[in-house]
Amino acid sequence: MAKAKEAWVGQYAAFNEALKYMYRRQTGEEKSIYTPWPKFNDATTDGLEWNTLTVIGGRPGSGKTLIKDQIVRESFILNPADDFRVLEFQFEMVGRTSAIREFSSITGKTYKELCSAGSKLKTDILNKCHEYAKGRVKHPVDIVSKPMTVNQMREQVDMYMNMHKGTNTIITLDHTMLVKRAPYQNSSLDMLFELGEFFTQTKREYPCLFVVISQLNRNIDNPDRSVDGKYGNYVLESDIFGSDAMLQHADTLIGINRPAKQKIRYYGPDRYIIEDDRTLVLHFLKARNGDARMSFFKAKFEQMEIAEMATPEQQPRR
Repeated sequence: MAKAKEAWVGQYAAFNEALKYMYRRQTGEEKSIYTPWPKFNDATTDGLEWNTLTVIGGRPGSGKTLIKDQIVRESFILNPADDFRVLEFQFEMVGRTSAIREFSSITGKTYKELCSAGSKLKTDILNKCHEYAKGRVKHPVDIVSKPMTVNQMREQVDMYMNMHKGTNTIITLDHTMLVKRAPYQNSSLDMLFELGEFFTQTKREYPCLFVVISQLNRNIDNPDRSVDGKYGNYVLESDIFGSDAMLQHADTLIGINRPAKQKIRYYGPDRYIIEDDRTLVLHFLKARNGDARMSFFKAKFEQMEIAEMATPEQQPRR
């Protein structure tokens, strides 16, 4: 039987590495991936930090996939001097659909307008899509669309990271509940606990970061939480599906709410006035290397993107 080796190191090593990392950050030698939103970058450590896991949870139609797609789409534009790749586990939609959503964002045309037989697209629109695609494919983005188990995902990531040794990689997953359960897993929670361990092991082993989409659980559907002006309007950590499995592994946890979908007119105890169903609220529930806060955004569904907006006015006190 092989003799065990010492697994410990002196704390000096940790302090030394911390000082080196701080120096690299201060000099710009090592940077986060900037996102399109200053509020997002400010709530985190200047954006998406390498070797971290960001989990974005929301109801269907809340805009969580829009955020993930926009981060990927604009990452190369906003970080032109950085050398990185993107590997997407995109189990919810085929690659073609994702590409058409991007065409929608740059043309201002809806998915239906781009694909319906009744829509006669002008040549300039088709040319714009063609030119965009030519530029876009220069960016190293690879897509896995076949649903798989955690172990199969691990095999793919190991293969990918060894093929592109030393290259920083953004890894996305849309979404957690579409990961297949292995035969030895008795429940979705078993799968999520293993998935969380996979995220942590991988971000420690490779130069990567994760952006992961999650659903909310049934707690958010309690009618009491749709009553105007209540703290229960807010998305909470416990609302994230499998929060016990995900929370311990996530460096940043974001809950998205679209209050008008719940018919909420005055949001939260401060009774922010919700003007329309495009208003999104991002709750930064956990920011291990940033600040917990709440920020408001406006969804532009036709362009498949979201934009920052000013904090809404509050309902006047009587």
